[in-house]
Amino acid sequence: MNNTTISIISKELQIPYNNVNNVINLFNDKATVPFIARYRKEMTGSLDEVAILKIKEKFQKLTELEKRKESIINSIEEQGKLTDELKTLITNTYDASELEDIYLPFKQKRKTKATIAKEKGLEPLAKMIIKEFDNIEKEIKKFLNADVVNEEDAVNGAKDIVAEWINENVYVRKRIRNLYENEAKISTKVIKGKEVEGNNFKDYFEYSELLRKCPSHRFLAIKRGHSEGFINYKIQPEESKALFEIERIIIKKNNTATDYLQDAIKDSYKRLIHPSVENEIDSKFKELSDVESIKVFAENIRQLLLSPPLGKKRILAIDPGFRTGCKVVCLDETGKLLHNETIYPHQPQEDVKQASKKISSMVDAYKIDAISIGNGTAGRETEHFIKKLKFNKDISVFVVSEAGASIYSASAIAREEFPQYDVTVRGAVSIGRRLMDPLAELVKIDPESIGVGQYQHDVEHKLLKESLDNVVESCVNMVGVNLNTASKHLLQYVSGLGPQIAQNIIDFRNENGEFKSRKELQKINRLGAKAFEQCAGFLRIPNAVNPLDNSAVHPESYQIVEKIAKDLKCKVEQLIRNEDVLNKINLEKYVTESIGIPTLNDIKAELLKPGLDPRFAIKTFEFAPGIFKIDNLEIDMILPGIVTNITNFGAFVDIGIKQTGLVHISQLADEFVRSPSDFVKLHQHVTVKVIEIDKARNRIQLTMKGLD
Repeated sequence: MNNTTISIISKELQIPYNNVNNVINLFNDKATVPFIARYRKEMTGSLDEVAILKIKEKFQKLTELEKRKESIINSIEEQGKLTDELKTLITNTYDASELEDIYLPFKQKRKTKATIAKEKGLEPLAKMIIKEFDNIEKEIKKFLNADVVNEEDAVNGAKDIVAEWINENVYVRKRIRNLYENEAKISTKVIKGKEVEGNNFKDYFEYSELLRKCPSHRFLAIKRGHSEGFINYKIQPEESKALFEIERIIIKKNNTATDYLQDAIKDSYKRLIHPSVENEIDSKFKELSDVESIKVFAENIRQLLLSPPLGKKRILAIDPGFRTGCKVVCLDETGKLLHNETIYPHQPQEDVKQASKKISSMVDAYKIDAISIGNGTAGRETEHFIKKLKFNKDISVFVVSEAGASIYSASAIAREEFPQYDVTVRGAVSIGRRLMDPLAELVKIDPESIGVGQYQHDVEHKLLKESLDNVVESCVNMVGVNLNTASKHLLQYVSGLGPQIAQNIIDFRNENGEFKSRKELQKINRLGAKAFEQCAGFLRIPNAVNPLDNSAVHPESYQIVEKIAKDLKCKVEQLIRNEDVLNKINLEKYVTESIGIPTLNDIKAELLKPGLDPRFAIKTFEFAPGIFKIDNLEIDMILPGIVTNITNFGAFVDIGIKQTGLVHISQLADEFVRSPSDFVKLHQHVTVKVIEIDKARNRIQLTMKGLD
């Protein structure tokens, strides 16, 4: 790690040099993002996880760039063409595109028009053209030989060489790249004969706009339409502007050689520069669109994982269906499966009486506290059926997102957990557990399968996976994990653990019973001092001998708490939730070389509310009565809904039918909306008005304007 790298990151992110340096050192010491953000505030200046991740990403990119520089220097040196000036130029370049421009003339090429012309001895003539040699016509005949039969062949060959030189000119490429980034248009056209089949991409059958103004979701939609064979697209500025920019750099005189030079410029642009820069800009905007799409998806996943939990309640969960019936399961407070069976309250069987009797019997027999219903096919009809039933006690009814439940039910994880049951039972269990604790259940599913985002299946997979893993890790550690009840799938996302150590914890728990203290973690196979440091503060042990083991206070800070208790002449447990006593503490007194006021404030806050779950309390929701399908909708109808997905172009809202409606960004509020996420959150309860119904395409347009 060199000082220049740290300085670049510090300047770009506007974060003090020492803080950047400390973060990178912590990463090199195998610290995780949640650990650094929570327990190393003094070293980072209290940077949050977002800033810490940005430092990590920038550092990784610059590290890759340094490796590329080294490779380029070695390649040029092997060719015997490396000069001190060139080496300095490469070393001091921190733009990946410019670095490749510098290397372009030295790249090993396949046979090109220029290399063929050079073999014919036309390079000296090319130099005359590029230098705009006066009276060049007199020189052309000198280059005729067995391979160059006439003057036209000589000039054309020389122009091929000049065209390649222009293409390899660093200043030309930089100027043209800037022109593309600022003035290039992206334009699309439907492929002839694909108008009907590609109707979903109708908006792009003939479309054009400045590329820099094209939002990420639109760019990815165009890319998808192209990859599926429905539309073609191109990215280019006005050709005359591009040629003018090149001429400004290349042409110095005005004589007969200039005409040849202009021909070479046109050829270079059309044949070499345009295809190359178009691909480069296309890739760049794809990468930018991927980043934006992943950002939207990751934020949706974060909100979904942090959905309000119902907590430890006995749940009756229903995976609804028509012909195949509704699969019903009963779960105890820990999510253990107690009972399962199938009811048929809907068409074609419509055995409402028997179904009602079974549900009432299960509610009583298994002491059910709440009912969880999947929101897929027959979900609304099942909710309607359940809410008409009379129970012996108040039973809350919740409609839960089924997204990814079918993926989970067919997964190896589900088969391992329920080898004796089929996918329908596993799916119903997942629907019930999602109500109890969405985070603990959803970590078992690949986040890509949960289905909240924009074009997440079109983005670069490795980048998406890294981002989503970061989000899951962040959410798990923010909430904290009960060491005695957590599954291995939840434990593997705890800071410093991973799949193998998570399994070792489960094995230890199965052999030795519940953990009674965090210290017992040190007995786990492969869980060394570093892993213990990283994970301990995020693991909770309810009813532990030491009450701090059920808090976010890190074991490395226990001695501070014990000193505070000793100074206040009380026991540690007497500090817990004791606001009067804790407010008497002079935190300055306990500052050490490694522990400052930020950490001490965190410790005090944690003692006031140990192990506080940051998630909100769950609320029940009522859809509008009588609205079950698109045919039930009318223009101007005002309905309650739940936000199910947020994109850069708007929010999708469940109004109680199979199709979700779109509230376009322009319809989200009476004021200007820069980002939908500023106005709505996932699972938020909203009021919407129907403004357009397209039954042919199953599309519903909604508005939130003018509605309180």
